[in-house]
Order: sequence, then structure tokens, then C-alpha cells
Amino acid sequence: MGLTGTVAAGKSTVASDLADRGATVIDSDELAREVVRPGSPAYARIREAFGKGVIRPDGAIDRSALREAAFADEQARERLEEISHAGIRDLRARRIAEAAAAGVRVIVEEIPLLFEVGLEDDYDMIVVVDAPRELREARALGLRGWTAEEFAAIDAAQLAAAEKRRRADRVLDNRGDPAELSLAAGGLWREILRAAGGGGP
Repeated sequence: MGLTGTVAAGKSTVASDLADRGATVIDSDELAREVVRPGSPAYARIREAFGKGVIRPDGAIDRSALREAAFADEQARERLEEISHAGIRDLRARRIAEAAAAGVRVIVEEIPLLFEVGLEDDYDMIVVVDAPRELREARALGLRGWTAEEFAAIDAAQLAAAEKRRRADRVLDNRGDPAELSLAAGGLWREILRAAGGGGP
């Protein structure tokens, strides 16, 4: 299953809920962090492309600084995607193969840019998590410490919410409280199990 949605809509909360219920979750953000660890080919290319300003004193990538630099203009964002996506794609394929070899039946991939990078044909089901823009912005600023400008740039770089909802097999609307979202995730989990043949992962 592909899990995606709009910025700060609650994708990770749904992914965590499904993991608690027994799914194996592959988080593309975690893969992205692993791909750019110091010493990796992607790390060297990012340092060359974006300079020392995106490197923390301990040598790791400063993700906040990199995000700001990458979303400064379209070319910079495309450059970062070109550097990181090949490594993420290879690591993703390896994780899926490992899960399949272990007999896992339910794999959930959390991918913010699922539609944007053309992966929608890879899944049996695509679920979009969405919420009103003003609510998502408040979450991004309050919980993640982003600026309004950062939120606006990242939100604008993604496919429009209405189009994501149109392409989804299921939409979870996260405008309520955490209990409501968990209830919706529970219903989704039961649907996934039915589609997988009624058994557990």
C-alpha cells in the first residue's frame, strides 16, 4: 500500500498506527536520511551542489538548511531530487525484497511525493491523508518549527490536494482529533486485511 498526502496532514501518524496494528512500514524520509549519511555518494554530491552551509558542525546534513536551499528555486529542488532519488529507489527496492522474503503480507510505504515521482502504479492501494490547508500550516509551524515561507514553498511544490484526492483509492480526512484519525486508520487496516485474504501480515 502506498501512503501519501499533503504536507503536515498526518501521514506519519497513520503510518505509526498501521505499524502498531502489524504492518511493515517503509518510510521514505528515513530512507532519504540513510542515503545522505556522511561518506555516501549522495552526501558528497549534496555538499558539492549546495555548499558547506548545509553541513552541520558534526558533519551530518543539516536537513533544515538543505530544505531551505533546495526550495529556494525550481532548479535547486530538481537538483536535490536527482541526487537523492536514485539512492532512495535502490534502498527502497532492497527493503521491499527483504520484507517479501520474510513473508510479510502487508507493506505500507509512506511516500510524500508518491504521485510526483510517478510511483502510483506500484501499489495495490493508494491512501491519501489530507486536511484543510490552514490546519496543516498551523501543525507545520507549531509542531515542526517551520516558517510560513517554508511551509508555503514545500506545499506549492507538491501536487494539488484536490488532484491527490482524485487519484487516491482511499482518503483519510484528518481535520479532527487523534482519536478520530486512529478510528479511520483502524477501518483502513481491516480493509487492507480483507484485501490481503483475511489473515494478518
